[in-house]
Amino acid sequence: MPVSISRLRRWFAVAAIAALLLVAGAYFYARHRVQNALKQVPEKIGLDIQQSASGFTISKSEQGRSLFKIEASKAVQFKQGNRAELHDVTITIYGRDSSRFDRIYGESFEYDQHSGNVTAQGEVRIDVEANPQGLLSPDQTPPKELKEPIHLRTSGLVFSQKTGDAYTKEKVEFSLPQATGSAVGVHYVASTTVLTLESQVVIDAGSPEATLQAARATITKNPRWVVLDHPVVKNAGRTLTSEQATVHLRDDNTIGRILAQGNVQIESEDPARTVVRSTQLELNMAGQPNLLRTAVFTGDVRMESGGPQPAEASATSLTLAFGPRNSLDKAHAEDHVRILQHQNPSAATAQDLEVNASVLDVSFAGGNRIKNAEADGGPTIEIRPGQSARSRGQQTTVKAARFDARFDPSGQLTSVHGEPGASIVNSSPGQPDRVSTSASVDAALHPGSGIESIVQQGSVAYSDGQRKAWGDLARYTPGDQILVLTGWPRVTDANLTTTARTMRLNRATGDAFAEGDVKSTYSDLTPQPNGALLASSSPIHVSAKSMTVHGTSAIALYSGNARLWQDANAIDAPAIEFDRSQRSMIASGSPGQSVSTVLEQPDKNGKSVAVSITSSRLSYKDDERRAHFEGGVLAKSADLSVKGDQVDAWLKPRGTSSGAQPSHSAGKLDKIVASGRVVVTQPNRRATGDQLVYTTDDDKFVLTGGSPSIFDAEHGKITGVSLTLFGHGDRVLVEGSNSAPTITETRVAR
Repeated sequence: MPVSISRLRRWFAVAAIAALLLVAGAYFYARHRVQNALKQVPEKIGLDIQQSASGFTISKSEQGRSLFKIEASKAVQFKQGNRAELHDVTITIYGRDSSRFDRIYGESFEYDQHSGNVTAQGEVRIDVEANPQGLLSPDQTPPKELKEPIHLRTSGLVFSQKTGDAYTKEKVEFSLPQATGSAVGVHYVASTTVLTLESQVVIDAGSPEATLQAARATITKNPRWVVLDHPVVKNAGRTLTSEQATVHLRDDNTIGRILAQGNVQIESEDPARTVVRSTQLELNMAGQPNLLRTAVFTGDVRMESGGPQPAEASATSLTLAFGPRNSLDKAHAEDHVRILQHQNPSAATAQDLEVNASVLDVSFAGGNRIKNAEADGGPTIEIRPGQSARSRGQQTTVKAARFDARFDPSGQLTSVHGEPGASIVNSSPGQPDRVSTSASVDAALHPGSGIESIVQQGSVAYSDGQRKAWGDLARYTPGDQILVLTGWPRVTDANLTTTARTMRLNRATGDAFAEGDVKSTYSDLTPQPNGALLASSSPIHVSAKSMTVHGTSAIALYSGNARLWQDANAIDAPAIEFDRSQRSMIASGSPGQSVSTVLEQPDKNGKSVAVSITSSRLSYKDDERRAHFEGGVLAKSADLSVKGDQVDAWLKPRGTSSGAQPSHSAGKLDKIVASGRVVVTQPNRRATGDQLVYTTDDDKFVLTGGSPSIFDAEHGKITGVSLTLFGHGDRVLVEGSNSAPTITETRVAR
């Protein structure tokens, strides 16, 4: 999530550090100098004098070096009230090692000998200036290079000579080379060396957009802390607040650590409103000034981001590590890590993306762009439809032992790799979960619309209720919820097993598509004694170039050189639609390729002979034992052929009764009814009519309709109302009409 991370880094680098330098550097150091200077005033300038004095200087030295120097234009002792008044006072403090050049000055001070208090009458100014080369120069020599000092200004300052405490209820203002600030009321307690800015603490870090405010600030010497009550840091549209912030100082007054506690909140309005909340925030500073080493959020860490792709995130703890120039380097989140990103709701395929993990590590490039991320501890990625598709209620969950994510140069997530133990679970209300497992998983994402595709590799297994599949590689697209299996996948569905070069499964509808060398086997079949072609308990096999199954339907459509067979019964066609529940089928031909099958009938010697039947279409339902052929039907055996527009072939049942066919043999013909331009051809004779009825038990053909006729090369053509041919003999029975009955029997040489 690139929005919040870069903003945190800038806040830590500018607002927090600037605040500490102002408060700690100015007040902590200045109150120490003020105490040392004012404590010496009564004793050194001789406040017990009884007359006015002007133009004098008093200093205190140790080992030949001045500790401080007091200059005043006038000192007046009041006889009544034991009070003294000092005018135009300047106090210069050099320090015991001559490393300082601090000055305190004001127009008027008053000393009360009874109370021991020294009170400023009017404005007091304090300049804090370092003098690193002071010990190498003559005594009381100003620094060669006077840098911009720290300036403080206040009024009504009261210093107690007895306790060493100092306070004022008035406003105090201070300034640094790059910041200014103020507060109302200052209280210094000498016994505890605690300086308190009582209220309305305000620090301006160099621009109107960068400020720090606090209800109260407390500075302690041991430990060296600055405690801010209810701090508010603002910087260029970003705001950091908490109930309290503690600044830990090193011995050289540089910042070591900042600890914000209680309702920590960071809010930004640029470019969209982003809010980060936690119970505690700890900033650890590097040895060099103004450099941040780590930022640690702990206790119910939460983030909310608006904009076109609103996001939410939460964790128990979040650690940010910074590199040179305060650039963000790494982020580490632990315990109940959750990231939810809402995609563009206007996109038709928009998805909500949620990541859950025990541990999340993120690496950055350039300080503000996510380069990669790693999630451990059994992470999950949940994909839910966006608002435009929410009614579908479908959810996809991707799991693995570990995820590695990659991002593009703009910081957008582009790919996720997970292994081992990868799985994809698709859930829909009221339906069983659809689960696929594999050794690894790779997800490709499209910025703004979520996951584009998911690829699983290595021992892929898929389960959808009774439907199960296996393969070497699977590709899933959440947009259309299609799972594509390659590497000679195998799919089972109830009693159906299918193999192919490629399988496509629609997780939303349950549709299945197989392509390339498709082979299906229907097993665990119950024998049907009253059936015929498909009545055996033997498996039913189908092969084709492709297969389609819609939803949970028992109907499968096989296309491209399709072949269906059980035992010796086989049907070949360009397309075969098979209903396993009814044991029925519809075979369809195409231009240049017909439907074909082979049945059996007894010859004149009682032996079974094969009858090959071709047509444009074949429909068959096993419990009816009727095969219906349409379009240029041709039934052909060794010495007989029958042509017609339509042919219905009734088959003998399989079973144990007399005449039943063996389970391993082809379907045996019982009766044929042909219609529409029927032509019966035998050696040396040809018969035509509109309808034919053939019964195998008596081997009898009856032709009617359209003036049936028979042509014999030896006896010529015979026409009547009805012709009856006997396949096992040479007889032909010709019947006339009722008005003129004519029966002619002739023997035809064969």
